[in-house]
Amino acid sequence: MIAVVGHTDLTEDAQEAVGQALRRRLERAPEGMGALVRAGRGLPQAYGRAAREAGRPLTVVLPAEGRVPAPLPAADRAAAGELLLLAEQVRLLPYDPTDRDTVVAADERLVGAAGALLAVWDGSPTDGTDATAHLVAYARARAVPVEVVWPAGAARTGRAPRAARRGRPVGTR
Repeated sequence: MIAVVGHTDLTEDAQEAVGQALRRRLERAPEGMGALVRAGRGLPQAYGRAAREAGRPLTVVLPAEGRVPAPLPAADRAAAGELLLLAEQVRLLPYDPTDRDTVVAADERLVGAAGALLAVWDGSPTDGTDATAHLVAYARARAVPVEVVWPAGAARTGRAPRAARRGRPVGTR
């Protein structure tokens, strides 16, 4: 499986460019490798669409409370619905999508389970709301191959997503 992590504050134009870059990388991947993503809006949606366009099976990870899916933040629900329609497989993983520490731990589990990682990352350090740099280092420390995806013209909005501004962490997607 090829997992994806990355910045959640991409501009609209960057999301389009990133989606195209992800599709090209998935098209080049070895035969039979699927795509793995944690449900959410923005980057996960772009990756799910790219996987579908590249003909890759998509596995979507949802938060769980015990053996049942946990509620997602309202802003992620429509995106998760789209991802579930694109998915060939759904996995439940215990984490609270409103708690940064459990979100990062969930992303670490995805990275650890992946055969490769695509990181939508501008090279910036972890800043307390965005753990992309941490997850890249985590993957590299575990010998998971990492390919950084940051196409020409990609940009971030320069502000943290709403949940982070309210003091609630958002993790990476």
